[in-house]
Amino acid sequence: MLKSKIAGIGMYVPDKVVTNQDITKYMDTSDEWIQERTGIKERRYAHRTNETTTTMGVEAAKFAIERAGITPQDIDFIVFATLSPDYYFPGCGVLVQRAMKMKEIGALDIRNQCSGFVYALSVADQFIKTGMYKNILVIGSEKHSFGLDFSTRGRNVSVIFGDGAGAVVLQPTQKEGQGILSTHLHSDGESAEILAMYNPGTHANYWTDNKLADFTEAEIGEMFMSHEMIDHAQNFPYMDGPAVFKKAVVKFPEVIMEALAANGLHATDINMLIPHQANLRIAQFVQQKLQLGNEQVYNNIQKYGNTTAASVPIALCEAWQDGKIKEGDLVCLAAFGSGFTWASALIRW
Repeated sequence: MLKSKIAGIGMYVPDKVVTNQDITKYMDTSDEWIQERTGIKERRYAHRTNETTTTMGVEAAKFAIERAGITPQDIDFIVFATLSPDYYFPGCGVLVQRAMKMKEIGALDIRNQCSGFVYALSVADQFIKTGMYKNILVIGSEKHSFGLDFSTRGRNVSVIFGDGAGAVVLQPTQKEGQGILSTHLHSDGESAEILAMYNPGTHANYWTDNKLADFTEAEIGEMFMSHEMIDHAQNFPYMDGPAVFKKAVVKFPEVIMEALAANGLHATDINMLIPHQANLRIAQFVQQKLQLGNEQVYNNIQKYGNTTAASVPIALCEAWQDGKIKEGDLVCLAAFGSGFTWASALIRW
């Protein structure tokens, strides 16, 4: 049976290191406060103008493509996951195709935030298994730093996020016991607004109790992004942290166990769990829940913060580079984020 395997993997993080102490210059916080709540010690910020979500994705892709032993001309499909695209439209996928001078291949953009890379991997996996494509580039990339509220008002969100990118090349394999065994995707939009960035958007009446009929066409047009929104900091992400944590610690282990059960395996069979780097406390809770040892879970949020769609491929790449993932290992990827969406993928390396 045709399966898909990760044939090449790469990552890219900006040079600029921003420590918790650096953050205290902009808001009332402390290194101790941040570490206690998130586990983060530092993160990377992209250059304000010279680096974009796309350019970071391209750098990660270069490594993945080279390690797969192919060239950009061999890629026949792109799946790009991000919540921070270069433009409102078009998406980053076509910008990668242009930047890497690829053929006129298809490019798909995935908007599932923290779960984006696992969702993208699942989509690519289906294309490989059907035989439609043979070399799919899957990228998770984020540039959060340009859109965060660097004031005490925004500290609960802004201290968490960092920039970076990860990428893999997926190829078909018929080797027994190798490749992606299964992927599992879920969502629950009931609490969509408790972790969201509302503006800019097309929900013109979201911030008012008045009916649209009470406004002129010009006023409605301004609601896409108005001075009032900026004045009231409504153009920054919003998060109810405790509510997200409460849901994540339930769904994270649940979707991991779902993947294991689907393949007749148990938590003790996992060689390496790569959780989305949302919060070190969440990862530690999941580790304890599944009774995994420290050598079975890879965390790097301490160095990079939460890079949402990029966090899983960055951690996966770093774990592989460090020799913690070897051929034949059972690797589990899992993520939970805005939407809410959550997902897992079980891979025999």
